[in-house]
Amino acid sequence: MRFSSFAVVFAALPGCALAQAASVPASLATAGPGVGQFVQVLLMLALVLALIVGAAWLARRFSLLPGQTGNQLRVVSGVMVGPKERVVIVEQGENWLVLGVTAHSVNLLHSQPRPEGAPESAPAASLPPFAEKLAALMKKGRG
Repeated sequence: MRFSSFAVVFAALPGCALAQAASVPASLATAGPGVGQFVQVLLMLALVLALIVGAAWLARRFSLLPGQTGNQLRVVSGVMVGPKERVVIVEQGENWLVLGVTAHSVNLLHSQPRPEGAPESAPAASLPPFAEKLAALMKKGRG
């Protein structure tokens, strides 16, 4: 039974407190969520979307994406020469490539063998302890 049907039943009883409560207009009794709750839901949705975008940016910025270790290419150095232009030194095996990078293209400026005094490229990093434990648990669950 809905509130309006209770109002009909108790309206017939004179002097009853329930009869007075039943005389509340139906528009007030069935009022839905207000504008404030709608704005609050929109703000929470915007916050969740901002967190997702922020996490994706951090993962890309700090190379936290899976499969990024052990690549054949490594950026040795880079310098900004304009608002959207860079000169980058990339190590590929035993060769260093000097690249000009713009918003629209990447151009090879110079190629040379790796210099003798240059620091060694970092070995492929092993998995962090958490990743090792997770991989072991996943392997254990499958087997």
